Amino acid sequence: EVRLVESGGGLVPTGESLRLSCAASGFTFDRKVIGWFRQAPGKEREPVSCIRRSDGRTYYAESVTGHFTASIDDATNTVYLQLNNAKPEDTAVYYCAALSPDTLSLGELCGRSWRSYPDYWGQGTQVTVSA
Repeated sequence: EVRLVESGGGLVPTGESLRLSCAASGFTFDRKVIGWFRQAPGKEREPVSCIRRSDGRTYYAESVTGHFTASIDDATNTVYLQLNNAKPEDTAVYYCAALSPDTLSLGELCGRSWRSYPDYWGQGTQVTVSA
């Protein structure tokens, strides 16, 4: 059974940090890119970050560059998204997804055409940043 399970969301004050987790199982993790996406109330889902398992390379949306950091724990097939200096505009439901093919550039997988690439989705975790 394919599973992507997010955790770590919650209420965080502006300026504080939060770490989200995405535990993956049931598929060949090595050949996927794991993406983080978010959807704020009344807005469309948008890509936030992608990380490729095979080489550890990362991609970040401009709005979160220098602000979020993605990483992988190979031993547990878990991908993390570290949110630093949280801002009210970071409030959203955060989803992780497994994307393929991992041979494409991260800019392609996580950019404007991202909707073509997710194979699996997690259920999402709510992040609320209080002002």
